[in-house]
Amino acid sequence: MLLLNWIIGFCFLSLELNKVDDEPAYHQVVAEQGDGILAMLRRYKLEGYDCNISQFCTLNQVKLNQSLIKGKKYYIPILIYRYDGKSIRSTLNINEWNKAVRIRDYNDELTKQKLRQSNYIDSKILWVPYHELHCEDDSKIVNSATIGGTNGSTIKLDSIAVKPEPSIKTDEVANTGTSEMRNFPIFGKAYASTPLLSNKLKGKVFYIVSGHGGPDPGAIGTRGNRRLCEDEYAYDVSLRLCRNLLSHGATAYMITQDPNDGIRAGDFLDCDNDELNYDGSKMVLNQKARLTQRVEIINALFEENKKKGVTEQLFLEIHVDSRSKSQQIDLFFYHHSSSKVGKQVANQLQNVIKSKYAKHRQSGEYHGTVSARDLFMIRECKPPTVYIELGNILHYQDQQRIILENNRQALANWLLEGLMQ
Repeated sequence: MLLLNWIIGFCFLSLELNKVDDEPAYHQVVAEQGDGILAMLRRYKLEGYDCNISQFCTLNQVKLNQSLIKGKKYYIPILIYRYDGKSIRSTLNINEWNKAVRIRDYNDELTKQKLRQSNYIDSKILWVPYHELHCEDDSKIVNSATIGGTNGSTIKLDSIAVKPEPSIKTDEVANTGTSEMRNFPIFGKAYASTPLLSNKLKGKVFYIVSGHGGPDPGAIGTRGNRRLCEDEYAYDVSLRLCRNLLSHGATAYMITQDPNDGIRAGDFLDCDNDELNYDGSKMVLNQKARLTQRVEIINALFEENKKKGVTEQLFLEIHVDSRSKSQQIDLFFYHHSSSKVGKQVANQLQNVIKSKYAKHRQSGEYHGTVSARDLFMIRECKPPTVYIELGNILHYQDQQRIILENNRQALANWLLEGLMQ
C-alpha cells in the first residue's frame, strides 16, 4: 500500500512537472456536468477579468456562448511555472510585492479548496493566473462603449430614463402603521401585497444584487433531467429577502430585475435570459462591462441617498457557488478587507445561520466562513458590502437548500434576522 501511494503521488507530480517547461504551459481541467466557460473560470477564481475569458476561448478554440463537453479537458488561463524555491518574485522575475502576495494567496486558496493537490512550496509548482501577467489594470473598462445608454455614455442618476416601480424603490413609501398593506408588483401576484410589520429598519437603505442574469445564467446544476440555473435561485431568494426588508420599513433597491418572474413557488425555476438592470437597461454580454453597469447604478444611488442624510447603507450580493459534485458546503460570506461594517454584518449573518443550523440540522454542525475577498463588486461598490454564497449548486444535498421553496424562504428569513441585529 505504501508503494502504491508513492507511485500515485509520483505520477501526479510527474504530470504537473511535464507541464512546466522554459515557456510556461497552461493548466488543464476536465469539464464537469453543467459547466460553461464562466462557471469553470469562476471555480478557479478567474472571474471578473475579460482577458481570462478571451484567453480561454483562444486556447480552446471555442466561443463564449458555447457549451463545454462533460469529461473533456480544457486549458484554463493558469500558467504553470517551476518555483525556484526562493520567492515568487524571483521565480517570475517581477518586482511588484503586492502582485507576488496575490499570487501566493491564490495558490494557497486553491490548495485549501483542493483544486490543487499540494502547495507550491512543497511541489515546486507555481500556478499564476493569466490576468496577473498579461492583463491591463482591471480598474479600467475593457469595453466601455457598451456600458450605459445606447450612445455609450456611462450611467448617471439624472440620466436614468426608466423609473422603477414602488416595489423596487421604497424610500417614498410612508410608514403609517404596522397594519398597512402596500402593493409591489415586482414580487408577483401572490406576493405583491406586502404588510408593513414594523419600522425597525426605517432609515436604512439596502442594495440587492442577485448574481449573474441576462446573458449569464451563472453556475448550472442538474437534478434528474432538470437544469438548475444559479441566477434564477439567487434571484428568488433575493426577492424574498427584499420583501422581508420592506416589511420592516427599509428602503430596498433590487439592482437586478426580471420583468415577469416574481417570487416563485415550486422546486424547479425555469431558466431565462430576460433580466434587466435597475434602470431598465439590458445586461451586456461582456462580464466586466455588465458588472460595471451595476457598480455605477449602486454608487449613483449611494451618493444620492448620502446627500439626503442617509448614514446606514448596505450592499448585499447573493450567489450560488459551483464546486465538485462531492463537496458539500454551508453558507459563507465575503467582505472587503478594509470594511469594518461589511465584516461586522457578515459575522452577524454567520452567527444567525450557525444558530439555525444548530437547531434545524440533525448534526447541529455548521462550517460556513467569513473572509475578505478582493472581488470586483466588493472592491468597486461604495456601500459596505456582504457577498453571500448559498451553497454548491452541483451537490445533491446543497441543491435542496435552494430548490425547496420553504428553504428559500427560510434563507431569506434568517438573513433578515441577521440584518435586524
